[in-house]
Amino acid sequence: MPQLDFSVFPSQLFWLCISFFTMLFLMSKIIIPKIAEMINLRKEKIDDYLDSAADFKARSEQALENYHRALKEATDEANLSLQKTKQEMKNLIERKQAELNEELSRQIKEGEQQIRDSKAKAMKQVDAMTEDLAAEIIRKLGFNLSKAEISKAAAVVEKE
Repeated sequence: MPQLDFSVFPSQLFWLCISFFTMLFLMSKIIIPKIAEMINLRKEKIDDYLDSAADFKARSEQALENYHRALKEATDEANLSLQKTKQEMKNLIERKQAELNEELSRQIKEGEQQIRDSKAKAMKQVDAMTEDLAAEIIRKLGFNLSKAEISKAAAVVEKE
């Protein structure tokens, strides 16, 4: 095996040193700076993403707060509108109830007046029929009285 031959060690050691230092130089001046630059770019990008995420979080929290505030205002406004509508309906019901009571009172008075008028008319008819009946009975009994006399006698009886 040529690697274990001591006569070639110095040349192998020479090329090892040259290769090592060449690779070390290339690594330190070209490859490692590019890797470091990539790492820095990634770090900056990640930091930008984190900043953006924090900004989005703050904006979303503000939007959520605005939403809750708007929801509360809308709920309060709806409750106020509901209360106002309830009061309006209550007032309307009371007004309609009063109008209905007035209409019913008027109809009751009209009905009572019609009943009184009908009663008076019926009583006049009863009085007239009573006078006719009394005149007929008196004639059948053999008395001859005029209708005016019979009416006068009925008026005297009604007063008592």
